[in-house]
Amino acid sequence: MAEELDYEALPSDTSTGVNMLAGALAGITEHAVMFPIDSIKTRMQVFATSPAAVYTGIGNAFTRISSTEGMRALWRGVSSVILGAGPAHAVHFGTYEAMKELAGGNAAGNQWLATSLAGASATIASDALMNPFDVIKQRMQVHQSEFRSVFTALRVVYQTEGLSAFYLSYPTTLTMSVPFTAVQFTVYEHMKKLLNPSGDYSPITHMIAGGMAGGVAAGVTTPLDVAKTLLQTRGSSHDSEIRRVGGMLDALRIIWRRDGIRGFGRGMSPRVLTHMPSNALCWLSYEFFKVAIREQS
Repeated sequence: MAEELDYEALPSDTSTGVNMLAGALAGITEHAVMFPIDSIKTRMQVFATSPAAVYTGIGNAFTRISSTEGMRALWRGVSSVILGAGPAHAVHFGTYEAMKELAGGNAAGNQWLATSLAGASATIASDALMNPFDVIKQRMQVHQSEFRSVFTALRVVYQTEGLSAFYLSYPTTLTMSVPFTAVQFTVYEHMKKLLNPSGDYSPITHMIAGGMAGGVAAGVTTPLDVAKTLLQTRGSSHDSEIRRVGGMLDALRIIWRRDGIRGFGRGMSPRVLTHMPSNALCWLSYEFFKVAIREQS
């Protein structure tokens, strides 16, 4: 019988190139599979001016969008994610593994601190690359979007709003993503050790640990995600106040004034629903591709 692969028995000094390629493939897989739910989340978070764009839940949104706009509308913007997710996730996982090794996370001792630091560093680097693609994705996802092409959207947004439109939400993205990723990686590493202390080959461990880590992190950071969506879609809004929003604090004030505490939970259910299976799939894919690529090298 062929010898079983042992994910956790791989050398801790696996090359950065292997980690980056595995991360890129995992990222594309993750985002593409869960994209329709992400589209629903974006629409539920936007302060719509038309009653046709107000949704009461995931099922309601799915039924109305597919029946009035067609199923293809739920996939609008996925090309932007595919273009950006590969490079961004390559940078993300490459930075994570490099920083984890540098901080001593692969040795006994300060693993909690090392994995948190590595996760935060990975997010700062990858979000800088991904932010413009995320802006275009959400501009294409909104109700009655004028864009059908990523490159058309890039050109129009740049011509009408300037380069700053692609990075207006970056401080909010970091404010959200750094704790999100620190929580995600920390929960993942601890759950992985709890569920599989021997480190034997166990894909189910990666799925369960990744899914739980993603759900916890997504729920905790939803309020900032609502603010990020408002900033990234302001140029597509017909609301004059939203079109003038200048930053994270301004966005948070608008959300509070219009919808109270409830406004900070807009889109939480599809956000958690997206992140739990997508993170489970992402971690499973990442660990698989890391082993597969190493076995071929």
